[in-house]
Amino acid sequence: MSGIAKTPQPPYYAVIFTSERTSGDHGYGKMADKMVELAATQPGFLGIESSDRDQDGLGITVSYWESLEAVRNWKEHSMHKVAQEKGKTVWYQRFGLRVCKVERDNFFEM
Repeated sequence: MSGIAKTPQPPYYAVIFTSERTSGDHGYGKMADKMVELAATQPGFLGIESSDRDQDGLGITVSYWESLEAVRNWKEHSMHKVAQEKGKTVWYQRFGLRVCKVERDNFFEM
């Protein structure tokens, strides 16, 4: 999935994950792809947007969900929990997670 996610009319929820990686891949790329594929099959998943890491190594991924229940279910998914643990022990120097309710959106397209 790439580009701007096609989300429904608000309200819906955005999970914003910002991270700074450790050096080396250590299986990160493969697991990241697998998590996007898995998330896309989960009930309540609406889409995902991700930026490439900038020169400072900051990565930003935003996933969209129809409800807080869907967000919680994804957080607790067994394979996602494996990736979360590996992130804490191997892949990330630091990360932040924000869950937001989207009440309004606006898009422009040529």
